[in-house]
Amino acid sequence: MAPASTYTLSTGAESPLTGFGLWKVTENTAEVVYNALKAGYRLLDGAADYQNEVEAGKGLRRAIDEGIVKREDVFITSKLWNTFHAYEHVLPAAKRSLADWGVDYFDLYLIHFPISLKYVDPAVRYPPEWDDGNGVVTPSDDPIHLTWKGMEDVYSAGLAKAIGVSNFSGGLLIDLVRYAKVKPAVLQIEHHPYFTQPQLVELAKTLGVAVTAYSSFGPASWLELNHDLALKTPSLLEHSTISSIAKKHNKTTAQVLLRWATQRGIAVIPKSNNPARAKENLESVLFDLEKEDIKAISALNENRRLADPVAIHPALAIYA
Repeated sequence: MAPASTYTLSTGAESPLTGFGLWKVTENTAEVVYNALKAGYRLLDGAADYQNEVEAGKGLRRAIDEGIVKREDVFITSKLWNTFHAYEHVLPAAKRSLADWGVDYFDLYLIHFPISLKYVDPAVRYPPEWDDGNGVVTPSDDPIHLTWKGMEDVYSAGLAKAIGVSNFSGGLLIDLVRYAKVKPAVLQIEHHPYFTQPQLVELAKTLGVAVTAYSSFGPASWLELNHDLALKTPSLLEHSTISSIAKKHNKTTAQVLLRWATQRGIAVIPKSNNPARAKENLESVLFDLEKEDIKAISALNENRRLADPVAIHPALAIYA
C-alpha cells in the first residue's frame, strides 16, 4: 500500500500532508507559488503577516489560467494577525486577505498567535507587523473568546471552510474547545526533532484537532533571520543521526525530517526557492521510516523552542 499523502480534518475536508510554506518568501513570490503548483504542491500556507498575499494570489491565478490547477484543487491557508483580534475586526481582516489572494474562500483560516495587539488601521499600515508604527508594541484587552466568535463568523459566512489556531499552548486549546461552537480543525505549531512537544501533539489528537508543523528543519528555518539561538544550535540537516537514517533509505536529510512528522500524521509546510529541493520535499511522503528510525529521531528532543515572541517584548511571553 502506498503511503498516504493526505489527511482528513474534523470537517471532513482532505488536506495534503506536505504543503508549501510562504513565510519568508519575499522575492519573486508569484513565480515561486506558480512553480510550486506546477511541481505538484496543492497546499499553500500563507498569512497576512507574511506581506506577500497579493503576489501569492498572482501566482495562483497564473496556474489556474494555464490549467495547471483549479481553485478547488488547492488548499489555501491564511492567518489572522494580532492587531485584528477585536471581534469587529476579524471578518474585515479575513475579507482583506481574501481580496489580496483573489479568491472567494480559504480552506483554512487560523488565529496566528494567541496575542492581542492594539488595532492598526490597514489604511495607515498593512500588514501592521508587531509594533504600532512607532516602534512600540502595545497589547490590547481583546479576549480570545471574542476573537474566536469572529472566526466563527468567517466560517459561517463561507469565507473559510475550516478555522483553527496557531502557536496555542495546551491550556489555551483546552479552554477554546470548551466554548467554541465551531471547533478548531487545526493547530499549527513549531515542531522538529529538537522540539517535539509530544504532550501537546497528543492533546490535539485527543481533542480531534489536526496538527501542522512549521520550522520542520529546526534552526535552518531561522538562520536567514540571524536568530541568535538558531545560530548557536547544531544543524538538523547535518546531524549524524539524521544523516545515518537518510543514507540507509537513500533519501536526503530534509526528506527524513519531513517524513518523521508526516508518518505520524503531522502535516508539514516547508519552503524552498530551489525547484529540485522543493520537489524532494514534496516526495518525502513516498517512503516510510522504520519504527526505530522514528524513535531515534524523537530522542533528539531538547525542548528547544526557537519561535518565542518574548524576544520581541516581555508582555508577549505566551509560553512562560
